Formats: sequence, C-alpha cells, structure tokens
Amino acid sequence: MPAETRTDTASRLVKASPGAVYNAFADPAVLSRWLPPKGMRAKIERFEPHPGGSYRMILTYDDPSGASGKASADSDIVEGRFVALDPGQRIVWEVGFVSDDPAFAGTMTMTWRFKEVRDGTEVTILCENVPAGIGKADHDAGLRSTLENLARVIESA
Repeated sequence: MPAETRTDTASRLVKASPGAVYNAFADPAVLSRWLPPKGMRAKIERFEPHPGGSYRMILTYDDPSGASGKASADSDIVEGRFVALDPGQRIVWEVGFVSDDPAFAGTMTMTWRFKEVRDGTEVTILCENVPAGIGKADHDAGLRSTLENLARVIESA
C-alpha cells in the first residue's frame, strides 16, 4: 500500500500584473529576496530557468539556536528542477531536500499559478507530495510568509 501524500496550498493577492509576478521568479537576486520564509535567508548557487533546467538553493536560519535544518543544524539545501515555465501564467518546480533523514525524502512538486484579477494577480502555490518531515502548520506558515514577501518586494518596486 503506497504511503499517504500531502498537498498544501496558499494564495494571496499581489498588486501587480501577472507578468511582473512571473518576472520576480526570473532573476535569482530578486528570487532570493522574497522566496525564503520569515526567519530564513537564501543563497542561490545554480539557476537555470528553462524547462528541464535546475537550481540549487541554500536556505539558512537567521537564528541557528532554534533551527532544525534538514541538511545541517541551521540550513536546508534545496535541489530543484524547472518542469514548466508559462510566462504570466504558471511555474512548476520539482523540489528535493538534501537530508539524511528519510522523513524529507521524495520529490515535492510546487505549482505557482498567476491569475489576473481586478486589483492585480492572485498568486496560488500548490505543493504536492509534501515530505512527511515538514510539519503542516510550519509549512502553511512558511507558504504564507513567502507570499507576503513576494507582495512586499513586487509592490515596493
């Protein structure tokens, strides 16, 4: 019998066009400013934004004393692959976490959808096959934080 899989999702209105939201994913310097949830920072080591391209990102906790990183005590290493890039519409990533802990094994698919609405763009993140080691409450809070960061960076540009 296959293990249960979990899907998490979050949405937020961003007061910008779908194209502007999409472009916030295209520049690794901009992406590293908004993608990490509150309490973390990102360093992007590899970034090949085309279907089949890959990326590698290190997420480091600002306060290592309370951290429980997947790769080390204070960091997560994310190995990702771009599955689809549809400008102004959606981006699909496959994400794997570098960890010795089997609770973080597997590939999570993250689909980012951009829907034009009257006041801007509704951005929705759909995370499928979320590893069991990622607590639902923590993940939900992280997704909301990431969307808040995205809105802040784009809306202040």
